[in-house]
Amino acid sequence: MADALRTVYAALMVVSGVASICGNLLLLLVLLLNKELRTDTLGLTLSFSLSDLALGLSVIPFGVYNSLAWPSCCLSKGALCQGSGFIFLLLQTSSMHSLTWATINKFTEICFALSYSSVWTAGRCRVVLVLVWLFCLVNATLPLLGFGSYVYSESRFLCCPSFTPNDRYFVLLWMLVGIMVPIVTMCSLYGYIVYVARKQARRGTFMCNELHCYYVPANNYLRSSIVMVTTSVCLLVCWLPYISVCLYETFSGHQSPPVTSALSAWLVLTSAALNPWITCMTQTRYKAAVRRIITRFIRIFPCHKTPLESRPQSCALHLDTANRISTTMATTQATASPKTPTTP
Repeated sequence: MADALRTVYAALMVVSGVASICGNLLLLLVLLLNKELRTDTLGLTLSFSLSDLALGLSVIPFGVYNSLAWPSCCLSKGALCQGSGFIFLLLQTSSMHSLTWATINKFTEICFALSYSSVWTAGRCRVVLVLVWLFCLVNATLPLLGFGSYVYSESRFLCCPSFTPNDRYFVLLWMLVGIMVPIVTMCSLYGYIVYVARKQARRGTFMCNELHCYYVPANNYLRSSIVMVTTSVCLLVCWLPYISVCLYETFSGHQSPPVTSALSAWLVLTSAALNPWITCMTQTRYKAAVRRIITRFIRIFPCHKTPLESRPQSCALHLDTANRISTTMATTQATASPKTPTTP
């Protein structure tokens, strides 16, 4: 790959890494400072957020370093490459499966609201998390035991599973169970939620509480549909090129063009950067929590603006009070001081 393309690849990876770290730290901060978000299913959100954060802190910097240090690369049989491939596969799969179960939780909350509390309990959520991480650990350990292998990809600048005909059974198992089934599940659930939202928007709905009933505008349902469609499109754009390239290399035995391979790897790592921002900016509860955090941060430093007109009213009040006190003291001193005699 040309030097210019490797530099562009490194720059894109840096942007994705920074976005992943900042987005997931923001999501964790929102969960830490807002007790109303700490539900029984909090572990699912923490699982994919911590997985994406670890990807941004470990795998993405590894790819940046390898792209800039090329052609000196690590040995495929070395412990560093094998460990990096294990972490890459483990975090990638855990993020995907945790996000899938978080989507299933959201689907149950929307479509089965009456039985949601009895279906999603704290104990069942812990069982789901244990099974997800157990599956991801077994899946990432198989190449170390000889079923598949980890190699250094010179076009992706990462240690990842070997996409060759010799490892086609492992690649097919990982792609089918680890990646494609979760993606199809999420897109199907989002599609059904969009279908329900469109049907509700056509006929309208009245929501009732203890005091009165009110009409829910159709725009609310259409807005939620746009969010679901956007999430599905981002998921497919990030993962379909990577899946297509990997399956092509595995079953054809030919290497894909370096630019295509590098772009697909960058897109799949970019999904770790998009997940927290989609969660914070599209879900109403998280969006309101982010606004409260920003408002609280602004109130901590209310007097740091330079123009007097832009300062808060409390700061202006303190300034006016200080000016009145200083003026009063100056007048008192001027009145109390004896007048100097004038010479004729």
